[in-house]
Amino acid sequence: MTIESIIPYMYIAASVLFIFGLKMLSNSATARRGNGLSAIGMLLAIVATLLYGGMSFKWILVGALMGSLVGVAAARLIQMTSMPEMVGLFNGFGGLASLLVGWAEYHKIQTELGIGVIDKGPLFTMVAIGATILIGGVTFSGSMIAYAKLAGKMDGKPILFKGQQLVNGLVLLLALLLAAMICGCPLGHYVVFIGIIAASLILGVLITIPIGGADMPVVIALLNSYSGLAACAAGFVIMNNVLIVAGSLVGASGIILTSIMCKAMNRSLANVMFAGVGATVSGGKTFTGEAKTVSAEDTYLMLEAASSVVFVPGYGMAVAQAQHAVRELGDLLEANGCEVNYCVHPVAGRMPGHMNVLLAEADVPYEQLVEPQDVNPTMANVDVAVVIGANDVVNPAAREEGTALYGMPIIDVDYARVCIVLKRSLKAGFAGVDNPLFFAPNTRMLLGDAKHSIQSIVSEFKES
Repeated sequence: MTIESIIPYMYIAASVLFIFGLKMLSNSATARRGNGLSAIGMLLAIVATLLYGGMSFKWILVGALMGSLVGVAAARLIQMTSMPEMVGLFNGFGGLASLLVGWAEYHKIQTELGIGVIDKGPLFTMVAIGATILIGGVTFSGSMIAYAKLAGKMDGKPILFKGQQLVNGLVLLLALLLAAMICGCPLGHYVVFIGIIAASLILGVLITIPIGGADMPVVIALLNSYSGLAACAAGFVIMNNVLIVAGSLVGASGIILTSIMCKAMNRSLANVMFAGVGATVSGGKTFTGEAKTVSAEDTYLMLEAASSVVFVPGYGMAVAQAQHAVRELGDLLEANGCEVNYCVHPVAGRMPGHMNVLLAEADVPYEQLVEPQDVNPTMANVDVAVVIGANDVVNPAAREEGTALYGMPIIDVDYARVCIVLKRSLKAGFAGVDNPLFFAPNTRMLLGDAKHSIQSIVSEFKES
């Protein structure tokens, strides 16, 4: 048995590890092991690929060293609050890598047949190259726009203009036409090939700039799916089975996650991409009133007397890095005989699962995580709902026709007997919609840094 005959079996083993790893990621209790299994599968796939002969290991080692340094630096230095934009960057680089694979294969075929000849490349390969370039280009430029919005390097509000959908449709049609042309044109027509790259990059920008506000988790999930589809197409270009399998898994799971995100917002994908949360809404309402503030000491008294408490984390918890303090407070409440749950909205934070990652980092028991649809029917029986840096996902304005959030299912914390909101200020959330929750009669605002506020409450418990 030769070394190359073993490679297909290594690819099969890697694919199986990917599948089991992905399955284990669905549960926070097994997510870390699932991530480890997937990493082992990727290592196995890389080793199998390197067993092929005729490779320049000098440049492979240079690339591996550079990539490893960047990966280690990203894992160690990037703050949790910057994780969404890092995910956006990684999605974009995945799309760019696929685009370059398609480009390299196109150039290779053209070189083998001779530049300027009238021969056409293999139809199947050319179709795969066209798909790789188109999806990879859209993923790269779209992810760069998402990164810029999340990192605050450009305005996070939707960029809308007259005839936008028509322009998007025309650019998409042009990209598809050029992709079809490279399948039927002689290989010497490099202008057509460069044209599809340019069209795909422009299309990625155009379909991402209308997205803003509370829609960012959706676009992150969608671009993640695109990166997987681009990798799958690249796998067909170079006929690499494990790349096809891995890309298909990422693409399919990304589409499913996007669907879940859209369902959680009660919106269609087309509405997300072409309407834009955060845009000015005709007849939109402004909510004002007098907010009632509360001290950490008074908050302790309310929590100490409570028999049921629901924590609702949001992006503010990530900014303050308050997840460990929240877990400590939850443990103290349980020791006091209180029922404690953590309600996480699917689109809380700036990327899918953002709050789940933070709570898992703080070792919050998975059994205490509840879905909004499970807790909302009983919210009126909850003694205290503690909102930690969340805004749009608890905004009652979503029930008001004429607001940008109208129709989005929220966590009904305003129905609890007492609602305590931890925020730095009364400013609107990422969607730019005023929050009437802050002025509700049963709401108390604990203003300031969430971590410091929670630690102050914890100190009150320990001193009592």
